[in-house]
Amino acid sequence: MRYRALDANGDYSWGQGSANFLVDSPEAVAQLVLTRLKLSTGEWFLDTTEGTPYATEILGAGTASTRDLAIQERILETDGVTGIADYASVVNPTTRAFTVAATIDTTYGQTTITAEF
Repeated sequence: MRYRALDANGDYSWGQGSANFLVDSPEAVAQLVLTRLKLSTGEWFLDTTEGTPYATEILGAGTASTRDLAIQERILETDGVTGIADYASVVNPTTRAFTVAATIDTTYGQTTITAEF
């Protein structure tokens, strides 16, 4: 697996040759997972069925029973992910944020991801 690394702003990194790429590493898979989680269903014009189902299964009222399953399914369907070793999520009603932290097993080793929606 070869994946262009993202900088602190979430933009592709350029100008450092092969150092701009994550190759066959847990970090490459983690970045792929986070990229997939950030894509909402219907957002990509080439395949409107692809994406994370925020509007229907994750955010909003009545999603308590579906949000964790939807996120875990999205993680497990990512290339290079072999399992989820640990998973936790928190809903903050004051800020209306949904935070996910997971330790994932990949074909290259274990890594941790954290995302806030």
